[in-house]
Amino acid sequence: MTRMSPRTAPLRTTGALAVTGLLAAGSLAVGAPAHAADPVFTLGGPAETAVRPYPVTGPPQASSLEITVHHPDTGQEGTGYEGEVTYTLDLGGIEGVAVLSPAEDTGADCRIDGATAVCHTHGVRPGLGGVAGFALTAAEGGADGATGTIEVTGSADGAVFVPFTTRVTVGGPDLVMKRLPFERRLRPGDVQPAPITFSNRGTRAADGVLLTLRYSRGLEIPERYGNCVYDAEAGEEPFDAFAWSTALCSVEGSFEPGATYTLGVPLSVRAGPHAYADTFVYGVTEDAPARTARRAGAAFHRGTGPELTLSKVTTVATRGADLDPSDNQREADFRTENTADFVAVGGTGAGAAGERVTARIGYRNDGPAWIGHLRSGESVATLDFTVPEGAEVTAKPPSCRGVTAGGGPREDQLGAPRYVCDSSTTVRDGAEATLPFELKITEAVPGAVGTVRIRGPLLSAPELTFDPEPADNTALWVLNGDGGTGDTGGTKGSTGGGASGTNGTNGSDGGSTGQGTGGSTGGDTAGSASGTTGGASSSGTAGTSGPGPSGTGGALASTGTAVLTLFGGAAAALAAGGVLYVTARRRASHR
Repeated sequence: MTRMSPRTAPLRTTGALAVTGLLAAGSLAVGAPAHAADPVFTLGGPAETAVRPYPVTGPPQASSLEITVHHPDTGQEGTGYEGEVTYTLDLGGIEGVAVLSPAEDTGADCRIDGATAVCHTHGVRPGLGGVAGFALTAAEGGADGATGTIEVTGSADGAVFVPFTTRVTVGGPDLVMKRLPFERRLRPGDVQPAPITFSNRGTRAADGVLLTLRYSRGLEIPERYGNCVYDAEAGEEPFDAFAWSTALCSVEGSFEPGATYTLGVPLSVRAGPHAYADTFVYGVTEDAPARTARRAGAAFHRGTGPELTLSKVTTVATRGADLDPSDNQREADFRTENTADFVAVGGTGAGAAGERVTARIGYRNDGPAWIGHLRSGESVATLDFTVPEGAEVTAKPPSCRGVTAGGGPREDQLGAPRYVCDSSTTVRDGAEATLPFELKITEAVPGAVGTVRIRGPLLSAPELTFDPEPADNTALWVLNGDGGTGDTGGTKGSTGGGASGTNGTNGSDGGSTGQGTGGSTGGDTAGSASGTTGGASSSGTAGTSGPGPSGTGGALASTGTAVLTLFGGAAAALAAGGVLYVTARRRASHR
């Protein structure tokens, strides 16, 4: 009998999309009928797990197996099943094929007794979470190609569990992608060859392969092969929520163990006009039906060029399959010599004491580059708004936080003298974000000036290193300009401190410096201005300004988390009133 110690930490939560999940097949069992009063939990895990053949010498090498359970989202925060739960694994189907043993950190209190493993836990949390982790090794004497199944069931008072069956196989193909020697420092228009090469270091041939190519907004693959399908180019729509394009290429044939293969026709990667900090991901898997399902329902279109082919290059010594998804996929980060001009957007408003106006402020990216923090998931920039004298904020966008005049934390979020709003993880060339603030006029101050500044997300590093024109990073929002209550003129070209409408000049300084690259995505989202009362109105103008009051404070830590797996996490989209409005929050702490 083998005992597995329970974890003291909370159960692991399995993300809906991980980097390796793009290249690995998996399945979850689907629903079964149950009594309407009983919650239904779905057990799952990988559809199949391959293990290395039992070695002639030395200990067997293990593959991992994690069993999961899915609690349907109830829509009530913090809810979940609170009772005792028992999970049972029937190991009779893998007798003579493989051996199940405890993982180092199993996640549950489990006992293995003969052909049965029993795990006890407390509660089932909403969403997808881990039940327990195990190690699988080939049974001594088990033949290459031997296969069997493990059946997983669950039981708890007042709950129903949909069972799950996973297959275990000894041996198989092991496709290992070679890392390409890319030049990482580029200029727009640079083209590099991508001679994708992989080896099969497993024990059996792969029956066809699927090449997966993913590339961020600034990169392009010029060729369009007839046996590849492509989704829309990243950022074709100005406010697309995703920063990635994908190509899936199916190549038929038998790819033998011990052999290395490379592309028989050219493939290239080009730095486009919008490139700045970009990533190229290239991977290979066996083109099994479970993986081709990834293409179902997606907006892919087939290429019209010649077929992409693979040629055998050499033969390598065969070893046991390592079945490590990390060597099926490689990644390359590029930094392109380019810039992006971020422009603050101000405006004007008018009203008498006691009335309310809406200040629609924001910023835009005049390009040419897109800017994205795909790996870190942090915000690209922060909008810093100083409220004009004689006005009080009564409603704010959810992505904005009230701070003190010096940029420090503040408990009461309404009525603050200053607000900071984090951008999304990515800001595309041509994108414009508008954020509505509702202001109550407490005192009619003629020509009261508020400032709108787009700056770096960290207090300690306010410069936008990619922006060569800092003069237009600040704009004005003027309340009751020219001493009247009816001024709705724009602030294009205005300079700090005075009434709107005076012309200013944009200055510039040197070029950009390096910036982190990344994997998850964000986007601009939509929201409407808060309702106004008292009959006063406001007009925001997409203008630029010379430097006004510059302020030094503000980006506070957010409780939100931007996801990073390389392909994952993005800003939410709230559509109301047709106004674009950035809501993604960054993870970096206020420093």
